[in-house]
Amino acid sequence: MTYLMCIFMVGLVLGVVVVASNPSPYFGALGLVVVAGMGCGVLMGHGAPFLSLVLFLIYLGGMLVVFAYSAALAAEPYPEALGSRSVAVSAAGYLVCVVIGASLLLEGGFRGLWVTADELVEFSLIRADMGGAAMLYSCGGLLLVLGGWALLITLFVVLEVCRGSSRGALRAV
Repeated sequence: MTYLMCIFMVGLVLGVVVVASNPSPYFGALGLVVVAGMGCGVLMGHGAPFLSLVLFLIYLGGMLVVFAYSAALAAEPYPEALGSRSVAVSAAGYLVCVVIGASLLLEGGFRGLWVTADELVEFSLIRADMGGAAMLYSCGGLLLVLGGWALLITLFVVLEVCRGSSRGALRAV
């Protein structure tokens, strides 16, 4: 389990570096999807599988809207890829900063870092995220429906803004 969590954490850091190095919006959106997947894997490994699933679905819904908007407005014939020189230099700089920060902050090692929420209480009858899911549907059901409705309206607004005056991405921004 520790190896799997290390893979998730390395993938999370690499995805954040891809997003921060600011390539073309296509690759930036791909980096955000990787960050969402790896972050939800970390949550799942720490004992919150339902929270991880809900977060992943909601985040990917929002990313669909952002990707549609950015892909429609940034119609580049030759987008800057992840292997180009400027992106590679900035990504290497960010990785050096991550390594230096990790070496300064984690001098004592990983003591108690991989303890899941279910292992904190000796005789727990309910998983840690199941209580939150019950509260989400009992007290927060209306907020959940309103959030889904807001995402749907946002999708239509973004698609309408991208369409412009019937020219799509060819219009002057």
